[in-house]
Amino acid sequence: MTTRTKKPAVAAAMLLVLAATMTACTSTPAPTQTSTADAPSSTTDSTTKMYNIGIAQIVSHPSLDAIRQGFEQCMATAGFVQGQNVTYAEQNPQGDMAALTQIANNFKSAKMDMVVAITTPVAQAFAQTITDTPIIFAGVTDPVSADLVKSWDAPGGNLTGTSDYPPIDDQVKLITDLKPDAKTVGIVYSSGEENAQQQMQMASDALAKIGLTVKTAAVTNSSEVQQAAASLKGVDAFYVGNDNTVVSAIGALIQVAEQQKVPVITADPDSVKAGATAAYAVNQTQMGCEAAKLAVQVLQDGKNPGDLPVVRMADLKAAPGADPASAPLQLTVNVTAAGRQDVTIPADLLATATQVG
Repeated sequence: MTTRTKKPAVAAAMLLVLAATMTACTSTPAPTQTSTADAPSSTTDSTTKMYNIGIAQIVSHPSLDAIRQGFEQCMATAGFVQGQNVTYAEQNPQGDMAALTQIANNFKSAKMDMVVAITTPVAQAFAQTITDTPIIFAGVTDPVSADLVKSWDAPGGNLTGTSDYPPIDDQVKLITDLKPDAKTVGIVYSSGEENAQQQMQMASDALAKIGLTVKTAAVTNSSEVQQAAASLKGVDAFYVGNDNTVVSAIGALIQVAEQQKVPVITADPDSVKAGATAAYAVNQTQMGCEAAKLAVQVLQDGKNPGDLPVVRMADLKAAPGADPASAPLQLTVNVTAAGRQDVTIPADLLATATQVG
């Protein structure tokens, strides 16, 4: 795509429009957390250039916040320090697709040095609109099926990123470990989010392989989650994938599970803090850090994003002797929630898990 060079006055005016337009959909950044993830080494000369990076996530949620924070923390470790040589324009449409489209158009007009897309809907919106700026995505389950990249190893175009492609077999095993006599599993999922549909199908196939029946209920927004969960009567457990719509209303689903005395197994560790029984999940902060490593290769080393393989978190291994908090995949359990959902967490799982509640 060919772009025309704008006069300085026009470019400045567009930046002012960008700032004013974004105010309506900007969310307050979550407090900065200390990252334990491995980060790229610092070699950037902070006096050379001020980089402008646009970041958007589809909704406010602790897991998505952790991705963003992990990205910014590891960028800082690599020498890209906010206020010194990088500025971030952080945006959040709160699930509003029209607002997301506007954010993409604003970022395009602002001529950012890079944009970061957290979740599949954001990555798709950016990819459709922004063709001459590097795009780094994170929290995308299957970028090939989402038509974001040509392949995992050779994305092509102007984007690459990190994937939370789930360890489905391990998550399904977690269901049977917690509920050995389970026969039916309920899945509430968003019909409007490609990630959610893919993971629902993946989980359904994996559960069917081990002889379990699956009941599903689709929702179009978070306000429908409680009613959808309640419609799945007679299930022995609930499974929740990396579904932003359902996760944003996880408390409503957990309330139904506690009424029915069945466990909630999820791909989102923060849902365990909210009262789910257990999660075998991607480390969200580490995923943001891995995205930062890709960003550094583009900004600092001049690499083409389309030449950098997509990082699938489930394929990474923890470094020997590394802090468990930086492991790419983590098991989290909530003993208190398990009691409310009438399950006992086996001792061998407790021995290897991070416990909350």
